[in-house]
Amino acid sequence: MTTAPAPVREPAWQLSRSAIGLWVTGAVIESLVMAAATAAFLLFVPADVGGPVPALRWLVPITVAIEAVVIIALRPRLRYRVHRWEITDEAVYTQTGWLTRTWTLVPISRIQTVDVTRGLFQQLFGLSTVAVLTASSQGTVRIWHLEADVAQRVADDLAHRAEQVRDQAT
Repeated sequence: MTTAPAPVREPAWQLSRSAIGLWVTGAVIESLVMAAATAAFLLFVPADVGGPVPALRWLVPITVAIEAVVIIALRPRLRYRVHRWEITDEAVYTQTGWLTRTWTLVPISRIQTVDVTRGLFQQLFGLSTVAVLTASSQGTVRIWHLEADVAQRVADDLAHRAEQVRDQAT
């Protein structure tokens, strides 16, 4: 009789709800850029050129409008449901991706550096990212869009735990 491996469970904590606002803001900016490019296409490419241009003059705006609805209304909420994180006594555990899911587990003993970063839009929403640099070839693991005070506490806690593990190893 063989036993199947235990399934990977979801990490316990969600990102800050402010991440939804950040993602919506980014999606609105992205949609405005696409709308401007579409307007330029409609303005500068004559309709009577022939070939696929007449079809593109109605197909491109419809596609851009559908994309805008998806990336503004759906994508941020789906991301929020999926992106999760957890810190246990032994590891940092993250889950990311809304189309392709990625689970990352980093043992505390592999942590080399812990950083907190705040991008421009993150600052506007009171968010920060915790970056955990490891000794593995995978490089840095990030816990995105935590509330700034939570991110600082997480970084301090991880740095302290990593230091304790290093002290115990010597």
